[in-house]
Amino acid sequence: MTSVAVGALPEMGFSDVKSKKFNGKRILFQGDSITDAGRNKELSDANTTSALGAGYVALTAANLLSNTPERGYEVFNKGISGHKVFQLIDRWQADTFDMKPDLVSILIGVNDFWHTLSHGYTGTPEVYRDDFRKLLDSTKEKLPNATLIIGEPFIAKGGTAITDAWYPAFSKYQEISKEMAKEYNTAFVPFQAYFDEALTKAPASYWCPDGVHPSLAGSALMSAAWLETFKKV
Repeated sequence: MTSVAVGALPEMGFSDVKSKKFNGKRILFQGDSITDAGRNKELSDANTTSALGAGYVALTAANLLSNTPERGYEVFNKGISGHKVFQLIDRWQADTFDMKPDLVSILIGVNDFWHTLSHGYTGTPEVYRDDFRKLLDSTKEKLPNATLIIGEPFIAKGGTAITDAWYPAFSKYQEISKEMAKEYNTAFVPFQAYFDEALTKAPASYWCPDGVHPSLAGSALMSAAWLETFKKV
């Protein structure tokens, strides 16, 4: 698996979380269970604890809201557990376009591979790429002024759900996510590099017990990685 060098892990406490260029207010997180993180799907209000879930989205929102109250950010979470790219496409109108976000952060891909091992899904890396392009094409068309951030799908080696079958096949999905960020000129969060470095300090059981779903510490790591990218957009 390709690792991206990121240097020392960032500190978890932030005072400087301002983006260099982004002046919008409405921030939308999209993805699967890692983004969902048990959020209350009956609630759609911005900046509401239960609506943001118990993962990296809530921690990121907390940092942004507490350190930059003058920005007036409205943070939303529309991740849904188990989803793959084609399922994002199916709900993109209601869960993205209708919300008119100024920034859309997308983390998707682990299920596009994992479900070929455990759920009978027959998708391939090519399907993942084609679906991702369709998603991004429509987003660029309907939200031409929105800032986009693509998160790299990741796994933690040593997690209980990670078998030899993940290697090297899953790395292709990671490469495609990076390819999409380059092709569509979006920001990119290299989550895998952060977890690879974190695993030199503590095992997967600490950061991401099953290798897919982060612990509280892993969620904080993800939030730190996301904010480092956000500060550059």
